[in-house]
Amino acid sequence: MPFTKLTTSIALILLCINWSTYKANAQRTDANTILIEAVNIFDGKTNRLLLNQYVLIEGNTIKTISPLPITGATAQTVIQAKGKTLMPGLIDVHIHMVFGGLTMEEMMAPDFSEDKIIEKISSHAEKMLLRGFTAVRDVGGPIFPLKMAIDKGLIRGPRIWPSGATISQTAGHGDFRLPNEHSRRFTGEISRAEKYGATFIADGRDEVLTAVRENLRFGASQLKLMAGGGTSSEYDPVDVTQYTLDEMKAAVEAAADWGTYVTVHAYTTRAVRRAIEAGVKCIEHGQMLDMATLKLMQKKGIWLSCQNLEEGGPDMNPLRLQKRQPVIEGQKKIWSMAKQAKVKLAWGTDFLFKPKLYDEQNDYILKLKPWFSPYEILKMVTHDNAQLLALSGLRSPYTGKLGVVEQGALADLILVDGNPLLNINLIGNPAEKFLLIIKDGQIIKNTLK
Repeated sequence: MPFTKLTTSIALILLCINWSTYKANAQRTDANTILIEAVNIFDGKTNRLLLNQYVLIEGNTIKTISPLPITGATAQTVIQAKGKTLMPGLIDVHIHMVFGGLTMEEMMAPDFSEDKIIEKISSHAEKMLLRGFTAVRDVGGPIFPLKMAIDKGLIRGPRIWPSGATISQTAGHGDFRLPNEHSRRFTGEISRAEKYGATFIADGRDEVLTAVRENLRFGASQLKLMAGGGTSSEYDPVDVTQYTLDEMKAAVEAAADWGTYVTVHAYTTRAVRRAIEAGVKCIEHGQMLDMATLKLMQKKGIWLSCQNLEEGGPDMNPLRLQKRQPVIEGQKKIWSMAKQAKVKLAWGTDFLFKPKLYDEQNDYILKLKPWFSPYEILKMVTHDNAQLLALSGLRSPYTGKLGVVEQGALADLILVDGNPLLNINLIGNPAEKFLLIIKDGQIIKNTLK
């Protein structure tokens, strides 16, 4: 599976950066000091605010949290918070930066190119950061060049935990071939989607091992397999189970050898139970699960990364609407069932092919209100989601602790105008209510004068 042209082109761009400028910026980052005074803190874990605190940020970490004014520190920036709420940055653990930032028409256009991907997705990455999302887990797509550009400071965006190309069997949820594209096993030609690093179509233990290892070679922090049918794919009904137990075990073993884990796309009980038997650590979706399977997941410590998917609309393909129906019905019950089963729960969006949906990313957090208290929601989208990110272990692309406001943690923070524990709707209005956004100790947004 060749090194993609997209990765090559971005790598060349990065090599052409003025190194002295980048080095100077890095030195300024290390020396950066921010003092936030008289602030209330939601620490990501506790169902109450820590009142009237003083927070000192040095470099990219929180150095001190004190109930008394901090003296002796020479801060480059002093923020008078005056009772506003400091909380961890938001985290979305099921996102597709490329698939979600482009329409299907754009992806299928004859003039589709690497440059157009970066041009389109760069804007979405910056807007996502300005909505308070300081970290995301990208669970499928050609993400490595964008992540590299963000980490080098060429583009503003969240931290990204990349899965790389989705791994799918032939006729699986990640088989994105056009009708005129035949199996490379018979024609010798890989599909357009594989050329762009969007997916790997891998059949049999050997091909699955190669696909997993290829993603790890590029820097995947976790691996994403398609274990069941999907609603946005052409060939596979929702009810089908994908990958044999042996194939899935091969992926789990290869990931474990690198100290990381496999997560799988799956809705149904049959698909999820096979994935559990194979040793996966996380299930994406699961809207059609039963209570017995949820309790099995809880017993084995397996995460459920769930979403409230878009229910549909007049512009959605009728076939896709039909395929989604059992999933949409299931998502009305899955949250309360999972909560009752005490499964490890994580939240994400999973937007696909409708870039305007990203404008509603914060609103989708509020869709959790029927099942969870404001505290439970805030904890899930900060601390709990960060715990899932940490499952990548040594393959995590960033060192340090996220999802909490505590001494020694990474300084990914939001200052909210109000108390989100009392009014969770504040999270849905980042443009007005997120007064200060900090990522990696750097001020991204500051409306306080």
